[in-house]
Amino acid sequence: MVLSAHGVSESDQAILTNGGLLSYILVGAKHMITGYDHLLFLAGVIFYLSNFKDIVKFITVFTIGHSITLIGATYLGIKADEHLIDAVIALSVLYKGFENLGGFKGILGIQSPNLLWMVFIFGLIHGFGLSTRLQSFDMGSGQMLAKIVSFNIGVELGQILALIPIVFVISKWRSLESYDIFFKLVNWFLIVAGVGLFIFQMYGYFYGH
Repeated sequence: MVLSAHGVSESDQAILTNGGLLSYILVGAKHMITGYDHLLFLAGVIFYLSNFKDIVKFITVFTIGHSITLIGATYLGIKADEHLIDAVIALSVLYKGFENLGGFKGILGIQSPNLLWMVFIFGLIHGFGLSTRLQSFDMGSGQMLAKIVSFNIGVELGQILALIPIVFVISKWRSLESYDIFFKLVNWFLIVAGVGLFIFQMYGYFYGH
């Protein structure tokens, strides 16, 4: 079934079909909480930051970015292949782990790009990925903008719920002697996961249609 082929389930479709705007908030939250690629990228961003004020600033910029493309692309009906979009999102996970481990300066011998701008750009890409999910549903014909905005609100709520334990664990671990090992292991995992997800999505693009 097309609905179940790429993270879009028949049960979610049933919730949207039988419910009102609140159902779009519910499904939006679910898609962010279970969106491991989005959460891996955000975890990588949080590793790079040292205080709560910066975390709020960068997450806000990411939120603005993905809200623009989620709402705009869905409302205008702009579509792209889901596998290709998710492949780029996988590369964003790889990018963050590579940057956190000093790859730009240590391996490439260059300064890493401005993180705030990169978070905004990747936010746009992640939002486009969420838009492809939403456009895979049958949304009917009425209250289109309200449904899109409701889904986006759900995404924001899901993002907050998912980030609370991530921020808590990373913040608490900073004071432990094992933090350096934890930091390296997790960011190497981001690199490996990014490569693995990219290969998986490209395989789906070429052989999954």
